Amino acid sequence: MNKNRQVKELKVKEIAEKMGNAKSLVLVDYQGISVEEDTELRKNLREANVEYRVYKNSLVKRATKEVGIDGLDDYLAGPVSIAFGYEDETTAARLLAEFAKKAKKLEIKGGYIEGEVYDSELMNKLSKIPSKEVLISKFLGSITSPLSKLVYVLDSVAKTKEEAKEA
Repeated sequence: MNKNRQVKELKVKEIAEKMGNAKSLVLVDYQGISVEEDTELRKNLREANVEYRVYKNSLVKRATKEVGIDGLDDYLAGPVSIAFGYEDETTAARLLAEFAKKAKKLEIKGGYIEGEVYDSELMNKLSKIPSKEVLISKFLGSITSPLSKLVYVLDSVAKTKEEAKEA
C-alpha cells in the first residue's frame, strides 16, 4: 500500500471518529470570507467547543459511508467546511448563523443532527433554538416565579392572622 493511500485512510478514520463523537455537524460554504473573518469565526467556535475543519469532500464522503450517514453527499460540492458540535445540538448552527449575518459570504449548506440530515433552511431554523442551559434556566424561572408569588401571598396571610390575634 502506498504512503498517500495510508494518509488518506487515516484522514477518513479521523473524520469518521469526529462525526461519531459530534452531536451535530454543520456544513458551510466559506468561499469568499476574509482571513480576518475566518480567524474570528474559528476563535468563536473554539470557545464554544465547536471544531471547525476543512477536508477534501471525497474523504468526507468516505467517512459518512463508514459512519452510516446518508444524505450529506448532496451538500459536499465545492469548498465546504465542517463544524463539529460536541456540547449540544444547536451551538454550532447558532454560532455559524450569527456569524453569517456579519460575513455575508458565509453560507450554511446543510447539516446532520441525531440521525437526520437537514438542508440550509432547517439548519437556520434550528440555529434559532437557544442552548440547553438557556432553555433550562427559562424553564426553572417559569416554575419559580409562581412559587415565589405563592410564598409571598402565604406569608402575607400569616402576618395578617398574627396581627389579628394580637389586636
